[in-house]
Amino acid sequence: MSKLHTTKKEEEKAILVCTTIPKSTTAKTVKQKIFKEHLEELEFLTQTAGAAVVDKVYQERDKIDKSLFIGKGKAQEIAKKVEDEKIDLVIFENSLSPTQIRNLEKIIKCKVIDKPALILDIFASNAKTSEAKTQVELAQLQYLQARLTRAWTHLSKQYGGIGTKGPGETQIETDRRLIGTRIAMLKEKLKKIEEQRKTQRQQRGGFSRIALVGYTNVGKSTLLNLLTNAGVYVENKLFATLDTSTKVLKEINGEKLPQPVLISDTVGFIRNLPHDLIESFKSTLAEVVEADILLHVIDLSSDSYEDQITVVEETLKDLGADSKQVIMVFNKVDKLGENKQELITALKQRYPDSVFISAFKGINMGSLFDKIIDMMRSEIEEVEIKIPANDPEAYKVINMLHEEADIVSTKYLQKFIKLKIRGNSKHLTKILSGLGSQKQPPRGKLKKNRKELSAEAV
Repeated sequence: MSKLHTTKKEEEKAILVCTTIPKSTTAKTVKQKIFKEHLEELEFLTQTAGAAVVDKVYQERDKIDKSLFIGKGKAQEIAKKVEDEKIDLVIFENSLSPTQIRNLEKIIKCKVIDKPALILDIFASNAKTSEAKTQVELAQLQYLQARLTRAWTHLSKQYGGIGTKGPGETQIETDRRLIGTRIAMLKEKLKKIEEQRKTQRQQRGGFSRIALVGYTNVGKSTLLNLLTNAGVYVENKLFATLDTSTKVLKEINGEKLPQPVLISDTVGFIRNLPHDLIESFKSTLAEVVEADILLHVIDLSSDSYEDQITVVEETLKDLGADSKQVIMVFNKVDKLGENKQELITALKQRYPDSVFISAFKGINMGSLFDKIIDMMRSEIEEVEIKIPANDPEAYKVINMLHEEADIVSTKYLQKFIKLKIRGNSKHLTKILSGLGSQKQPPRGKLKKNRKELSAEAV
């Protein structure tokens, strides 16, 4: 009986290149550490994409070479390694122009891509839902559109593998007009998705909202699973989670929350994250913008955790979410070395609203639970309002309030219905102002009384 043989796709071999411009006066040991961190991250991205890293190259330059980005001598050095090691692709940490990629491929004789293209490739591989696929395709086409000018000679080489997934497979047949048409269609599709998401968010009533944010692969999904038993996919790969996962949280560690919370996991951030991706994923990242509290999860075991904090804070600023209440959650404390306590003490002084945990091992989770509950309680308030009892629209208003907040008590007086409502202070302000500004109903009474609604708030 003959055996069935299956052939496994051969893993691509890659060389990584990182260049710093201009040359830095920073101490040599510090510079080497920075280079090492950047190349390690690029290596992790490359491995996530499915390639093996054979070698790493770094270089300091006073200025970029307009033709090759790196110098011709360094390009020839890489070309020799490519030939000797039978390398499939060279990946640059830096963003390259189409001309630079074309000129580099002429010398190096293999596929050349930059970090944004690598990230887009990983997103293309990990996109599972229709929304994620649409977002990724839009970002890929916008990336390609910006590189169409005089770029067709290098695009005629139809390499396979990393950097060519999605629309890249049909680049030769694609022209600027078709890409523009497709981009417009995808934007319209995402606009409809955003409208659906907006409607869904409006139907969530008076729920407080928490969003998990952080650098990619810092343990956000693990933390969400621990908090909610969500069963979200977790893997030690970058960008394993692309779609926002939202779960209801009613209690933490057996303690009932002041009110139910919607907690969302979001796509991880990374340095040099392509701007087109941020734009494309804005419908997903709206959960961050509308959250009341952000849990900023940080991998404390990473040598570059401070740099990662900066990247996340800058991305939040770009999204307009930098004024949110934030709990700094320093994760993976179980992986710290001997100076663990010294580091934690210093960071506690720098970030007073911070906790130090291991989501994987469940270390110090009580501190995080207490911090979330305390912050939620500080956001909750109760107000009393009066609604005219003889108004035919009164019960519609009460139903609306039931949907948007918790009604603690209801008293039916001779002329008024007196309600005590509880909820997030920002939500209550929005509810009361919204009721006061609604269109006047046919009988002409409720508009006036809705205006009084805010004034009657205690």
